[in-house]
Amino acid sequence: MERLIALSLLLVPVGLAAAPQLSATPAVAVFEAKKNIPHASVRIPALLMTAKGTLIAVAEGRDKPTDQAGNDLLVATSSDQGQKWSRPTIAYEQRDDSCNNPCLVQDAKSGKVFLFFQTFPAGGKEFGGLPAGPQDPKGNRLKFVASDDEGATWSRPVDVSTELKPAKAVTCASGPGIGIQLTKGKHAGRLVMPFNSQDAQRNFVNWVAFSDDAGKTWQRGAEVPQEGMQLNEVQVAENGDGSLYLNSRRWRSGAALRKVSWSQDGGATWAKATEDTALPEPVCQGSLLAAASGGKPSIFFLNPVGKGRANGTLRRSEDGGKTWAESTLLFPGPFAYSSMAKVGKDIGVLYEPASNSIVLFRKINGTELDVK
Repeated sequence: MERLIALSLLLVPVGLAAAPQLSATPAVAVFEAKKNIPHASVRIPALLMTAKGTLIAVAEGRDKPTDQAGNDLLVATSSDQGQKWSRPTIAYEQRDDSCNNPCLVQDAKSGKVFLFFQTFPAGGKEFGGLPAGPQDPKGNRLKFVASDDEGATWSRPVDVSTELKPAKAVTCASGPGIGIQLTKGKHAGRLVMPFNSQDAQRNFVNWVAFSDDAGKTWQRGAEVPQEGMQLNEVQVAENGDGSLYLNSRRWRSGAALRKVSWSQDGGATWAKATEDTALPEPVCQGSLLAAASGGKPSIFFLNPVGKGRANGTLRRSEDGGKTWAESTLLFPGPFAYSSMAKVGKDIGVLYEPASNSIVLFRKINGTELDVK
């Protein structure tokens, strides 16, 4: 079941630069608790546009509105750029265990779509004293499933905990949102999946996993160096010169600002994390998308900037995330987690209107993305 949600759109430029003339299509409910899914709650969106033009949306279907509640991974697809969506189905579930933090990426050559996630044993919690390291099968596990048919069906799960989970990590989490495939430089073709992990003292760090063989094998890069701050939920984007930009949610220390870093070697190592004074945040996930606009390589960043989780603001950088040329308030009012995808010349956004019962899709017109 699909239904249109009539939401008012207020376009308010912020900052010094002139904002682009943006508009948005009406919101479509992709996942709605107790309506088109049987679950009591739904959260944590991930959105991918495939090379063939299929939009794949994933979210956690939760038995109750808590982070670990026997969560299933739900999937819906659209073949008309998000106007209509298939009825959600289950991409993966693990009985009473919880599946968390969906993160999507596609290998361009094979067309295979990877869906990374983490599992928690039934009754286990992120801060519930789970065992550290990758060896204990009763701990937090890192897995993925894959699809060769545009998200219609998914493979059996592959457990990559041994390869990726640090020995001191109690939990790890991909994204949530998207991974990327590099297109430039010596690491072109590399699949990159962003992660955070926490130790037994609840200290969080960022790193990425990457694959140079189209997803057959994966390895973990070095932690992002940090001092006086902790990095939590995270996304990465490729710059025009092939370097990587990382943008992370704050955790427990540091100012109420996004944490950022850059990599010159495809995510194997990172510069020391800093705080971006132009990117305030109320402690919430944010989404990134690299896409050329007007012939210029650009990075788009979307997150809530109001008190609490509100006022979803889209920003654009023309210099790899160092400064932000444009900033527009697109989603006034409640706004939380989001995921973006290039949809023709526009940006598609799958997002939570700060609710645990519905995930919406809107297409933002006027971004004038370059179409190959």
